[in-house]
Order: sequence, then C-alpha cells, then structure tokens
Amino acid sequence: MSAAGSCHCGAVRIEVPEPPSWVASCNCSLCTRLAWLVAYYPDGAVRVEGETVAYIWGDRCIGIHHCPVCGCGTHWRTLGEDFGRMGVNARLLDGFDPGAVEVRVYDNTE
Repeated sequence: MSAAGSCHCGAVRIEVPEPPSWVASCNCSLCTRLAWLVAYYPDGAVRVEGETVAYIWGDRCIGIHHCPVCGCGTHWRTLGEDFGRMGVNARLLDGFDPGAVEVRVYDNTE
C-alpha cells in the first residue's frame, strides 16, 4: 500500500511505495533545525512531482530539496555516488504518526 503527501502549499507531491516502518532522527546541524524525520526508500521507488530546489552544503554528496513556494523540506538525493537510497521527509506523508513508528537516532557527532 503506497503512501503520499505534500509540502504545505501542495506545489510538491510525494508518493512512496509504503508507509515507513521506521524513521531516522539525525542530529546534524541541518536536520535538527529542520526537525526532519527521514524515511529511506530506493531512489527509483519514490515519485516527486513539482519543482524543488536543492540545498547543497558540507561534503556536497547530497542535495536537500525543498519547495520554493512554502519552503518545506521534501527529500534528499545523492549528487554523485549512488547510496542505493534517498530520504523523504516522513512528516509530509498524509497520516504519518511519529509515535506509531520506531525512531532511530542517527548520531552525526561520532
């Protein structure tokens, strides 16, 4: 059963193959400011419709996309090396309940 959602204004729509069974909470400087909970999927399994803008920083291996209209962070994709996955901001998925899934803390300080 697929899951779908959108940014705040609806200009960007996301569809994933199934709701996440777990999400990652990263403590890097960007994720903590954005409050993302990331669900991972194979890159080709996610459909993103609508224009997004990528923010690229740090080691420049991923582009962190957001809606240019409302500013909601939508997903990240690799910029070179294929990690075999991409990240989707699970908070944008319709009906997503962070209390109903396992939240794995990713410690980026180690």
